[in-house]
Amino acid sequence: MLLPLGKGEWTVFSWFPFLWGAGGEVVTNNQPNLYNPEAIAALQFWQDLLQDGSAKLSAPERGYGEDDFIAGRVAMQITGPWTYITKSKVDYGVFPIPGNVERATVTGTGNFYLMKTTPAREQAALKFLEYVLSAEFQTEWSIGTGFLPINLKAAQSKAYQEFASKKPELKVFLAQMPVARPRPIIAGYSRLSDSLGRAIEASLLGESPQKALKAAQERLDLIWGNN
Repeated sequence: MLLPLGKGEWTVFSWFPFLWGAGGEVVTNNQPNLYNPEAIAALQFWQDLLQDGSAKLSAPERGYGEDDFIAGRVAMQITGPWTYITKSKVDYGVFPIPGNVERATVTGTGNFYLMKTTPAREQAALKFLEYVLSAEFQTEWSIGTGFLPINLKAAQSKAYQEFASKKPELKVFLAQMPVARPRPIIAGYSRLSDSLGRAIEASLLGESPQKALKAAQERLDLIWGNN
């Protein structure tokens, strides 16, 4: 299995389903809380996969790269419905990320921002947002891009169901939507992610998960003024 080496967002993004699958969180009362038993267990699991030979590391900050999988150098990879693998000639299968305590996965959520401006422009932006979120748009967009629709009516539409029937891997991703979660929505998330990414990278390179997460939490305590 390929595990992402690096401290960037892809590494953190890929690790979140294992954290939640272990029953863990990294935010408590709107504050970073990286140093907890469930987070340690989830990070220990990744380290164990490396140490027993079940996993190998990607090139630095290239955990999303698919060359090793397509070339047959690894048997498994963490990715999503956008993957180039679906367009390759590789004979592949898809399965949900297993959970230890519960099933979980992470959404590759993007963000829309409606900027404060004149009332007329705000209303126009809201109208556009409503259209982008509509079943009509989401059906066409999802069929055209391969990304999952975020509108239930779009996912259940005849056109999308016909499209998905030709791509059985999509059904696996769609079936996980009830247990899918976004990354933490918290002011200062980029700093949380940076510290967490450093801890994951350190652990994958041999540091104990306890020590790596404790150091990361201490950095965040300084940033959040908790000392």
